[in-house]
Amino acid sequence: MGDTNSSNIGAYGNRPLERALCVDLDGTLLRSDVLYESLLALLSRNPLYLFLIPLWLLKGKAAVKRELALRVTLPPETLPYDARVLELLRTTAQRPRVLCTASDALLVEPIAAHLGLFEEVICSNGEVNLAGRRKAEALVARFGERNFDYIGNGRVDLQVWQHAASAIVVNASASLATAAAAVTSIGAHLLPHGGGLRAWIKALRLYQWLKNLLVLVPLLTAHRFLDIASLSQAAIAFFAFGLCASGVYLLNDLLDLTPDRLHPRKRNRPFAAGTLPLVQGLFAAPLLTLAGLALALYCSPSFALVLICYYVMTLSYSLKLKRIVMVDVVLLAALYTVRIIGGAVAINAELSFWLLAFSMFAFLSLALLKRYTELFAALSSGKREAAGRGYGVADLPLIQSLGGAAGYIAVMVFALYINSPESLALYQHPKILWLLSPVLLYWMSRVWVVAHRGQMHDDPIVFAATDRTSQLAAVVCLIVVLAAS
Repeated sequence: MGDTNSSNIGAYGNRPLERALCVDLDGTLLRSDVLYESLLALLSRNPLYLFLIPLWLLKGKAAVKRELALRVTLPPETLPYDARVLELLRTTAQRPRVLCTASDALLVEPIAAHLGLFEEVICSNGEVNLAGRRKAEALVARFGERNFDYIGNGRVDLQVWQHAASAIVVNASASLATAAAAVTSIGAHLLPHGGGLRAWIKALRLYQWLKNLLVLVPLLTAHRFLDIASLSQAAIAFFAFGLCASGVYLLNDLLDLTPDRLHPRKRNRPFAAGTLPLVQGLFAAPLLTLAGLALALYCSPSFALVLICYYVMTLSYSLKLKRIVMVDVVLLAALYTVRIIGGAVAINAELSFWLLAFSMFAFLSLALLKRYTELFAALSSGKREAAGRGYGVADLPLIQSLGGAAGYIAVMVFALYINSPESLALYQHPKILWLLSPVLLYWMSRVWVVAHRGQMHDDPIVFAATDRTSQLAAVVCLIVVLAAS
């Protein structure tokens, strides 16, 4: 076996006088996994690296970790640490504290230096993957049989605990603690915290399914909301978009770990905070997307094609386009509009030029509002730009003027629609629709005033769904439409 990487952070001689306290990194000290963190960071930068990973695997797992570590950096100050393990390390300063992990030295040593809690680091070096048996051999060679305590979280750590004086089991089930107790004494068992159904509901962003109600718009504008067949097709389209969107949200969160951790609210997302394992997200994201596509095919092949276009657009946004100025907001507006197109295709209704024009300008305004809110939060935090975006706080006045203009153009498009042949054919009293114009003008103006005052939620759709004034405006609009019908 080749030499593992071992570095002395402090000085206490070749052999410690006291029993060493050794701690694992992934899933133990860190509520995440450096291997998956580095993989996702690399794919976020360039997805084409995915095709190189199988070639790296031919050299072994340690080589893969080194190849990843050579290409990415993980800011140690942003990573999700387990506060309980940190406190345990801080209260045992009189003992030699060792970070012992299978992660690569190039990523581990900056973490150890940032924390300043370890006298020594033992880790993988590009040739040797320091996991399981090899980790146990390295610790026995360094400290002697039963002359170290080991803090771990996985079944692979049982091979280390067999040679340890005691085990501290972290973020693991009672069954693992029982298995560890069979090979050594148990110093402590720190139960997992977070995770579960609530964390998954948050990660899937089920509240964002509100946006998918846009698929019902063609049902309403075509006056087919009492047609059972159309209702069922629209319902299928709603759930297909929801499943596909949740899959994309998971993928987006996985690829945006570092920017999310720099955001005051997004840092609490389950994957960024380490509440859910990254590997589970990597499996769940494609499964949800495939489920959505299967449901879309059940609806109709044409609708499935629309959903595929939506997925490609969303994936392009997540991987690259959200970092390109103005391309990102135009694409966001298009994604909202695609939902309306999907709803029309699902019920086989004719697409209205007026509806598409109105939705594109209205959602462009909301997309710019979203960017304005992010930049305003960055300005309030003393930052010069929004993390992971192509905008700086100096762009705030420009974004505000463009967003307000797009919103007013949307209202103008609606006003022009009122006297159009399509409106005259659909409504018995189309002139009543003029009452909607002041309501829309008021609402568009108000959301921008709220944003200007720094009181806007970072997702305008969520704001609209939860804001009492917005809800009242929606009820008034519905009454006016019914009166005009």
